Amino acid sequence: MLTPARSPKAGGKKVIRVTQIDGSLPNLALMRLAAWHREIGDDVHWERGTTRKLTEPEYDLVYGSAIFSTSAKAVALFRQQFPGAIVGGSGGNPVIGPAVRTECYVPSQFRGLDYSGYPDFTATLGYCSRGCRSKCAFCVVPYQEGAIYSAASVGQLWRGDPYPRHIHLLDNDFFGNPEWRDVVREIVDGGFRVCIHQGINVRRIDDESADAIVRMIPRDTNFKRRRLYVAWDNIGDEKVFFAGIDKLERAGWKPQWVMAYMLIGFDPKETWDRIQYRFRRMTERGIEPYPMVFGGDARTPRSPMYPKLKRWQRYVRIGKWRTLPFEEYSTRRILAEPGRLFEAERRSA
Repeated sequence: MLTPARSPKAGGKKVIRVTQIDGSLPNLALMRLAAWHREIGDDVHWERGTTRKLTEPEYDLVYGSAIFSTSAKAVALFRQQFPGAIVGGSGGNPVIGPAVRTECYVPSQFRGLDYSGYPDFTATLGYCSRGCRSKCAFCVVPYQEGAIYSAASVGQLWRGDPYPRHIHLLDNDFFGNPEWRDVVREIVDGGFRVCIHQGINVRRIDDESADAIVRMIPRDTNFKRRRLYVAWDNIGDEKVFFAGIDKLERAGWKPQWVMAYMLIGFDPKETWDRIQYRFRRMTERGIEPYPMVFGGDARTPRSPMYPKLKRWQRYVRIGKWRTLPFEEYSTRRILAEPGRLFEAERRSA
């Protein structure tokens, strides 16, 4: 049952828990919810994880957010710990469709963000655009956000001094934004460093947008190295994918500065040989692949290869592919604590 947003004058101070269930970056939806509850005088507690501590108070309202479908078990545990909790995000709902949105609880005109749950995070997080031009079958963005539209300028997002001019842009389709040229101009003229973490659609890149990338100099998530995030999701896009890489290289952006999210385990016709072919094509060009294993949803079940794909994902992410054949890679897990590194990885660290 949705609870309408209260007026700041409504009174009745409440104790609120906002919980980030997964994800490494700060959770923007929770930040907005927390900011609104502080605005109306509530006592907000930031927590991470699904377990309730013995020292926690009784809450009037509990929010949780999960963005990955692979967090289903964590979400279930969270619901057990906090019956009646409001859980949103693409990983917090059992089916693909319109998710529980912050607009259900926060007035649409409210734009405040509470960064207090992330005291060590000094960058700025936000969207200059929402939505996407594409309608990929595995992606929830078209269902949740609809057609692409401009949402804010860089100046409107930035937290201001004394925070660095480091912007984590969460746009799902940067060059689909009808005002992307203005955004690029703000980034370049304003001396901002930008990380386009969700990636740009390299299949639709042209010479103008390739030149814009070179001028912006996008960075990795630490804002240290040059890094452009793109995606190669299926083998049928091979020609158009590398045409985009060619345009980037002609503009002056080296393939070594590209990381490609590599969706695996979604296409029912996908084979191990096809996966390895895509991987080789990218590494031979100098591109760094980042395997993303599809975990299944209400419409598309997990691949029978899922356990093997998860092992291979880890093998690639820690760089073992450079020195060790996959067949020789140890898959023994540390049993004492699920989710930790494989035993072989810990020994080599």
